[in-house]
Amino acid sequence: MFELDKTNFAEFLTELRKQKGYTQKQLAERLFVSDKAVSKWERSLSMPDISLLIPLAEILEVSVTELLEGRRLDSDAEMKAGKVEELVQKALNLENPGERGERRGKDIAVFWGCALCMVLEAAGGLWQLGRIGFGPEEPGGFMASLGGAITLLLLSGFGLGFGIYFWFFMKERLPRYYDENKISVYTDGCFTLSMPGVTFDNGSWPYMVKALRTWSVVTMVTAPPVCLLPALCADLFPVEWLPFCLQIAAIELYLAGMGVPLYRLCRKYGAGRTEAEDGTSAVKNG
Repeated sequence: MFELDKTNFAEFLTELRKQKGYTQKQLAERLFVSDKAVSKWERSLSMPDISLLIPLAEILEVSVTELLEGRRLDSDAEMKAGKVEELVQKALNLENPGERGERRGKDIAVFWGCALCMVLEAAGGLWQLGRIGFGPEEPGGFMASLGGAITLLLLSGFGLGFGIYFWFFMKERLPRYYDENKISVYTDGCFTLSMPGVTFDNGSWPYMVKALRTWSVVTMVTAPPVCLLPALCADLFPVEWLPFCLQIAAIELYLAGMGVPLYRLCRKYGAGRTEAEDGTSAVKNG
């Protein structure tokens, strides 16, 4: 019976990393985790997430079996399917659920904290827009308040709706076939992300997920005051429809703020980047 020894795993991982000339930080960057996580693996305090075993083995140029065994196996050595399954099951049992739960708890706190801030800002903004729209002191106030209400509700809705998906349901790694083929469309249920001109792979995807999460909370927190500002200054504009146009333009700017960074991240971290751009080695697909 194969036993999974965390100490052997830690020592073997440290040995392989040093043989490849990676620092803990460099290895962590290639796996899109923190250097603290790598440090914990090498001190036998935790095990990598099961989804990281294949990319970790590929980076260190060993098999997943050798990685979990904590030693190199003979090239002609063969393991029966049942033994391999048992070994992988031990790896699953040794994952650190507390670490994952801690990260998920932080995600929940950050997202719903921003959502609460958005609700309070939106409620105050709508009240202020209603006062401006139906008040006699500003002739162009109605159009400005109408545009503000429309953009505030749209942008806040975008931020909250997409944010729930980005933070809690979006996959942090793509299936392997994305690395093996040139695919520019990601579909998950009713959510579809299509970006002609670039392809998705696991080199750029974690950065894209992080950017989308950041966009959602920034949109939630900043949209209400941005939409309210033109209405507050409606009396300063020469024509009454100009604040409305500015507020509609805000929608386009926020949507561009989601799309443009994704294109840049795809080009910077995707499979097309060169060895010099990577900083360590060329990206290996698959």
